[in-house]
Amino acid sequence: MTQAGRSPLADYHVSQGATLGEYHGAAVPARFSNAREEHAAVRQAAGLFDFSHRSKFVMTGEHRVRFLQGMVTNDVKNLAPGHGTYATMLNAQGHILADLRIYCAEDRFLFDTDADLRDKAMQSLKRYIIADRVTLEPLALFALAFQGPRARPLLEKTLHIDLPPLEEFDHFTSNYAGFPVRVVRTSSTGEEGYEVWVGEKGLAGVWGAACGQAPTYDMLPCGTEALESLRIEAGIPRYGAELAEDTLLLEAGLLNAVSFTKGCYLGQEIVERARSRGHVNWKLVGLTVDAAQPPAPGEKLTAAEKQIGEITSACASPTLGKTIALAYVRREVAEPGTRLV
Repeated sequence: MTQAGRSPLADYHVSQGATLGEYHGAAVPARFSNAREEHAAVRQAAGLFDFSHRSKFVMTGEHRVRFLQGMVTNDVKNLAPGHGTYATMLNAQGHILADLRIYCAEDRFLFDTDADLRDKAMQSLKRYIIADRVTLEPLALFALAFQGPRARPLLEKTLHIDLPPLEEFDHFTSNYAGFPVRVVRTSSTGEEGYEVWVGEKGLAGVWGAACGQAPTYDMLPCGTEALESLRIEAGIPRYGAELAEDTLLLEAGLLNAVSFTKGCYLGQEIVERARSRGHVNWKLVGLTVDAAQPPAPGEKLTAAEKQIGEITSACASPTLGKTIALAYVRREVAEPGTRLV
């Protein structure tokens, strides 16, 4: 089995009534029961996700810091062990090849990205390794995501640990039932979030322990249908929907993925040119839609009978009770309150 294939827990999930679907090239639960109820659990209490649609790889070698600093958009040179950041990899034209969560450990960088992007990201990095002493290898690790306002106590009870204070992308190692785990603070829903990275043999144990605490913390196991509505509500772009090889970083509003003071990196000239100009031509925005049926990705938007945008993702928002969408629109119609057709 490859990481971009089938969750190791897939058969177990099905036996518990889950419906599987494909998400970023992996067979993972689309829903366990009712996607709206799963969505509400994350907003109000806690949800548990099988994140087998995410893949990991590692970079080692004495030149890793210098090399990676010139390859990604955010500052990794100043990351201390136990901290991390969000970044993108660009091509020479400034378009997004992949988005990455990068975590600094004592002698390595750990990378987390979508399963269908891992090989692409690794090959894109390897292409520029010439004289640098840098090695890249895939990691056979899987992640379970704890998301919601009660995620922290649920995770502490599951792993029998007291979590230290953690900022976004902070991480540390621990163990569960003899299996090494890495705990990462990161949100994929707009709520407080944590992930537990563990090998295949320990995955079922952590999942079962968390589900055993479900009644106490009002937790529900959740699938990708709820994940999609949660991230659209939170305005979190996803590669393959809002991000692609024709997307500029500033169009997507990924200011949390870029450092404007770190120095040179691949694609920097395009980013700086757009910043110095003061704007980009397209902007990712959130929309409320006056229709019960969510518009399809790719549906065109018009204003004054001119085509000025395109839907990227849409859903019926359980939290807002409205249909909402993410879309790219021309900058001249990107102001809040603008009506589009």
